[in-house]
Amino acid sequence: MRHATASAPARTALRLLLLLATLLGLSVPPAHAAPAAAPFKVLALYSGTWDAAHIDFVKEANDWFPQQAAANGFTYTASNNWDLLSNGGVNGYQVVLFLDDLPQTAAQRTGFEQYMRSGGAWMGFHVAAFTTEASSWPWYHNQFLGSGNFSTNTWGPTSATLRVEDRTHASTRNLPATFTSSVSEWYSWTNDLRQNPNIKILASVDPSSFPLGTDPNQSWYSGYYPILWTNTQYKMLYANFGHNAMNYSTNTRLSSTFASATQNRFLLDGLKWLGGADTTTPPAGGISETSWYALTSQANGTCVDTRSAATANGTAIQQYTCNGTQAQQFQFRATDGGYSRLTARGNPQQVIDVTDRSTADNAPLQLWSWSSGTNQQWQPVQETSGRYHFIARHSGKCLSTAATATNSLQLTQRTCDDSPAQSFTLTAHP
Repeated sequence: MRHATASAPARTALRLLLLLATLLGLSVPPAHAAPAAAPFKVLALYSGTWDAAHIDFVKEANDWFPQQAAANGFTYTASNNWDLLSNGGVNGYQVVLFLDDLPQTAAQRTGFEQYMRSGGAWMGFHVAAFTTEASSWPWYHNQFLGSGNFSTNTWGPTSATLRVEDRTHASTRNLPATFTSSVSEWYSWTNDLRQNPNIKILASVDPSSFPLGTDPNQSWYSGYYPILWTNTQYKMLYANFGHNAMNYSTNTRLSSTFASATQNRFLLDGLKWLGGADTTTPPAGGISETSWYALTSQANGTCVDTRSAATANGTAIQQYTCNGTQAQQFQFRATDGGYSRLTARGNPQQVIDVTDRSTADNAPLQLWSWSSGTNQQWQPVQETSGRYHFIARHSGKCLSTAATATNSLQLTQRTCDDSPAQSFTLTAHP
């Protein structure tokens, strides 16, 4: 069949129309949108056979991680088949987790070492580093982890105040200077990781935690104890937690490894870094710089409020029954590094400020003219619940309300502790 062709005048007209569209900046949308980036794949290996507390952690992890996967750009597969390390099955995953054990056969160990040397990524928990025979696998215990043999442990399981030693790493950049961990038993090691040039310690036990433990004969009273670290020669993270408190007579869980929102932020940011996901976007990416927000305390249901709707320097920032007025509306305006100034709607030149640049607990908050001070900048960190906590740039401490709903109590900064008094729901106002 003969196909019709456009005449010369028609072709000329068509060219003119295309040129006009180009000059006007018009474009034809593509037939198909670009596909979203594929989620990275996580393989969690476990044994589930040793110590009820470790077994319970495995069960909890295999519930918690799948819940987080879809919202955080990864898929999660759990398996007790450690031969995936030796038969090539691991190569289909970007990240491997060791939940409660480590490879036992020579073939499994060789396969894991090859996986890591070939650019694989790993996160291990608690007992994944346990050994009293480091010489049986020196690459793993002395080089890769760097920790050597198990030395001591605390008992019973307790939370600890952790000091973040490196807040530039992708896994810790959204953490405060100190935070309260979830409950765990804690291990120490024969090797001093501070002496290993390849090991970067990310967090350690803060001295305020001592004594750490409930049994006087198995407590730490002083010393240096690393909790989170990475080996700069590999893409890896080790976390010295993963032992729930248990009633051993009934195998009943008494604590949760995932009870600390701040600790969970480390896990999720760490996984994203290991999986090659974008870690440059701060977790508060859902906050609009053009919207005004009410901040409602999870602890007591009150709102962050400028006292008497005043706008002068020194006006107290207080908690007050939510009323929808401009005195309870703030805008987040980015500075740099994931921090923002919280601008008052009543006077956008005024921001929430830590009085006298204090770094102390319970330092009061006030309105003050924006001067680019680090005591006027806050990092919004989104919790897994969707709420936020706010970390002061100069002190690493969190914006806090009272536990009770008493009106007119002035807000303060306090050491971040994952309490409801430091957790806020954001509600946008027109």
